Amino acid sequence: MTTNAEARRTSVTASPLWRRWVAANAVAEAVGLGLTLGLTGLIIGRLESLGGALGVLVAFAAAVLSGVIEATIVGLAQWWAMQPWLPGVTRRAWWLATLAGALLAYVLGYLPSTIMSLMATGDPAAAPMTEPPQAVVLLLAAGLGAVAGAVLSFAQFLALRGHVAHAGRWIAANMLAWAVGMPVVFWAMDLAFKLSSTAAAIAVVALALLVMGAVVGAIHGAFLVGMVGRKWPVGSGQ
Repeated sequence: MTTNAEARRTSVTASPLWRRWVAANAVAEAVGLGLTLGLTGLIIGRLESLGGALGVLVAFAAAVLSGVIEATIVGLAQWWAMQPWLPGVTRRAWWLATLAGALLAYVLGYLPSTIMSLMATGDPAAAPMTEPPQAVVLLLAAGLGAVAGAVLSFAQFLALRGHVAHAGRWIAANMLAWAVGMPVVFWAMDLAFKLSSTAAAIAVVALALLVMGAVVGAIHGAFLVGMVGRKWPVGSGQ
């Protein structure tokens, strides 16, 4: 006998909105975050070679601004996926909301390492920090993902408010989604640095970003389907 929980899961995964949303997030994160990480890797090292606090601060600014790439690709892909279920949310509004959340998340994400780099610059004799065990890193990544999810989604929540029922759930949805997805990125980056082949490292990161985007999209997409469904029941033509 099919339980209510199984029926709800089947209903969500059968939704065209959910399928479009998962696909859009998977591809957009793989392309957008992949380009962002690649650009950051190429530019940041050269900027930090300037030396001193100036090099650290310029690298920080460049890393934050690189978030425009991911935010634009992901924001536009998500807006495409939500059409025509949410015709009241304009492309410009969703892109700006995604951009605002991403830039703030990038600032908060890069700030701790930037502060530590500045402290090391002021004290060249400071001992380098040892990396904690991977289990601890992944646990911290999950916590970082939850915080980042809240930051990323707040402006999007404002864009959704008035167009779906219980729009505030969007923040909780993103906190859960990124708490699951962020450790995938950290694990992939750790594995990539251990590989001797550049091509293999790129392939691992690209595949991980695709999986991460699909997982994140599947989680907050399920919330979105429920929020939209409450306003426009199946068969309403929306």
